[in-house]
Amino acid sequence: MDIYLDNSATTKVCDEAVQTMTQMLTDNYGNPSSTHRKGLDAAEALNKARKQVAGILSCSPDEIYFSQGGSIANNTAVYGAVNALRRRGNRIVTTSIEHPSVLRCMQDLESKGFEVVYLKPNRYGSFSQDDLYNAVNRNTILVSIMAVNNEIGVINPVAAASKAIKRAQSPALLHCDAVQAFGKLPLHPSKDGIDLLSVSAHKVHGPKGVGALYIRKGVQIKPHVLGGGQENGMFAGTEAMPAIAGFGAACAAMPDLAKQLDKTTALRNYTVQRLKTLPKVEINSAADSLPYIINLSVMGIPSEVLINHLSRQGIYISAGSACKRGHRSEVLRAIGLPVQQIDAAVRVSFSRYSSDADADALVSGIEAAIQRFRR
Repeated sequence: MDIYLDNSATTKVCDEAVQTMTQMLTDNYGNPSSTHRKGLDAAEALNKARKQVAGILSCSPDEIYFSQGGSIANNTAVYGAVNALRRRGNRIVTTSIEHPSVLRCMQDLESKGFEVVYLKPNRYGSFSQDDLYNAVNRNTILVSIMAVNNEIGVINPVAAASKAIKRAQSPALLHCDAVQAFGKLPLHPSKDGIDLLSVSAHKVHGPKGVGALYIRKGVQIKPHVLGGGQENGMFAGTEAMPAIAGFGAACAAMPDLAKQLDKTTALRNYTVQRLKTLPKVEINSAADSLPYIINLSVMGIPSEVLINHLSRQGIYISAGSACKRGHRSEVLRAIGLPVQQIDAAVRVSFSRYSSDADADALVSGIEAAIQRFRR
C-alpha cells in the first residue's frame, strides 16, 4: 500500500473531481464561448466552478479568473500590477523565499530597471515587520508575499503588508501567492487588504493544469497572456473545462477547514514527537508553521538517498520544492541552515487523507535508513 506524503508537490485527485471531469470530457464537452446548447451548458458549468472556488475565498465569483495554473496566476499578478502602475513608482517589495514563479519575475524586473527589495527571513523563515514597514514607501507599486512557504511551511503575516502600504500612502497593489494555504487555512483576501491572490487546483485534490487569480473588484491590472479575450480578457485561450469543473468539484468536496486544521495539527505533533526519538534528526520547520508541512534533516544521509530508500518501500516524500529538482534549496540557504543540514533535508507534507499509521510507517522507514546508511 502506497503511503503518499508529498502533498505539497501535488495531491491525489478526489473522487468528486474525477466524476465531474469525466462528465465534462464525455458529455458536457462544448466550448463555453459558443452560443448553442452545448456551449451554454459548458458556460453554466464554468459559472458553477467559479462560484465554488469563490466560496472558499469568501469573495464574489466575478473576482475569480481561471488560469492555466498557480505559476501563470503568479506571473500575471506580478507583471500585470507592475505594468499597470509603472508610471507611479519603481519599487517592488517581496521576500527572498518566494516560489520561483515569483522570484524569477522579480529578477527579470530588476534587469529592466525596477528596484526590488527582498525581505530577509530569520532561522524559521519569518521576516521582521519593521523591515516590511521600512521597505514600503511612496515609490512602491507592488508588494508580493506568499501566505505559506512551500518548503518549510512558515505562515507569513500578509495582512501586515496591507497596513504597511496604507501607512506609507503607497499606490502599491498587494499580491499573495496562496497556493500552499488555499484549502488549508481560512483565506479572506478582501478582509486582509489583498488585491491579487493566486491559487492552484492540484494542491487541493483537483486536477493539474488549472488555477485561479483573485482580483479584487475595482483593481485594474494588465493581462500577461493575450488572445481571444477569455476570462474577461485576463487569461487568453479556450477554458480547460474538464480541469476547471474538477477544480470546482474539489472545492465543493473540501471538509470543514477548521476541523481539518485541528486534525492535521495533531498529526504533525505526533509525527514530530516520533521523529525526535531518532538520533540526529533536525526539524527545520517552526512549531507554529502550517501543520501540513514538516521539513526535516536526517543528518548524515543525503536527501536523495533517503527519498530513494523510502520510495522502494512505497513511502513518498520529497527534497524541498518539486519545482527545484536537483538543486540545493534556496529557501534553506536563505534561512541560514548549514550545508550539511540542507543536503540532508526532506519535506513531508500531509493531506486530509494522511493518518497516524502513515506517520508510523515514515518513522520506521527513516529508522531503517539510519541503521543502513549512517556510519
